[in-house]
Amino acid sequence: MTILRKQFLEHVGQTSADPLMIEVARAEGVFLYGPDGRRWYDLISGVSVSNVGHSNPDVVRAVQRQAADYMHIMVYGEIVESPQVRYAARIASLLPDPLSSVYFVNSGSEAIEGALKLAKRCTGRREIVAFRNAYHGSTHGALSVMGGEEFKNSFRPLVPGVRHIRFGEAEDLSQITRRTACVLIEPVQGEGGVRIPPEGYLQALRARCTEVGALLVFDEIQTGLGRTGALFALQKYGVVPDILCVAKAFGGGMPLGAFISSAEIMDALKTNPVLGHITTFGGHPVCCAAGLASLEYLLSHGVVEQVEAKGALYEELVGRHPLVREIRRSGLIMAVELGDPVLRERVTRGLKEAGIMTDWFLFCDTAFRIAPPLVITEEQVRDSSRIVLEVLDKVQKGF
Repeated sequence: MTILRKQFLEHVGQTSADPLMIEVARAEGVFLYGPDGRRWYDLISGVSVSNVGHSNPDVVRAVQRQAADYMHIMVYGEIVESPQVRYAARIASLLPDPLSSVYFVNSGSEAIEGALKLAKRCTGRREIVAFRNAYHGSTHGALSVMGGEEFKNSFRPLVPGVRHIRFGEAEDLSQITRRTACVLIEPVQGEGGVRIPPEGYLQALRARCTEVGALLVFDEIQTGLGRTGALFALQKYGVVPDILCVAKAFGGGMPLGAFISSAEIMDALKTNPVLGHITTFGGHPVCCAAGLASLEYLLSHGVVEQVEAKGALYEELVGRHPLVREIRRSGLIMAVELGDPVLRERVTRGLKEAGIMTDWFLFCDTAFRIAPPLVITEEQVRDSSRIVLEVLDKVQKGF
């Protein structure tokens, strides 16, 4: 074990007893490189972060330019900073009305926290409806709306007034009532193992929220910025939420998130009390510059328009293996279902050794993830699929 790896285990706070332990010296495009030159296909993208690829030259230049101009100046919301304003205006121009007001934060978890506060403040209600097997972050409020008890029980008591219903089950929508401040949903469940909403379900959810006066909050932290084959999943499914949460790819590889709503709703945070939500580093100018450069790259290079075809090719190639029970997919976020956690563990370990970085899902340990940078080429899709199939063959012989 190298000195750096030893120091990683000794001095960097750990999240599990079994980290991936891949030492990365550099990253470029869809590849990670170790200090010895070894290469891995990145089929995680930092969990749907690196949509425009690692070390994208446009993003790197934007970061360098902005860092040379200025970095942190003042707490959020007090100073007119060009990167914030330009990014907010550009995002608003690409979203349907009335999503025009962008509140920048540091992460997806903070975007969720801000959205929950905004919904309570705007409606005067206290109940929150979320979904089983949903993941929205690990801060206290976000943890409270998480849909998996295994990750919550050790941290109780949590935020009260949270009700969980089943994803995709229309009969559960009656549990959304006039006591409900908001309904928080991932339009495509990520950590649940890529669960796609049944046809018409999101529309029915929208109608129920409108009927009872509850705000609809979309968590597009994983699905936003092209991952599903549309710039935002709300556009793919034709449903406009009252609040939209984004992060991950939103920062172009830098830490950035936002919750987005109408100006009318967002104004609720300005009074009673003033500074209804506040953040020191939210909307950091370097992060906003990176995010805007990443967005413009996606748009100018037609990246999003190519996502569905690349995802379909992965599904065709990998899905043919007899160990694969099914592939659940929306664009380039997909779960390769193997049906057995021990089998899945052997496969993911084999893939790591063969030069593929992938992982499992928090609430679905029987499937592994394929979610590469959206800039992956057809040739790279075919080559990485070949490696996946070779590993599946080896595991099948020994299982």
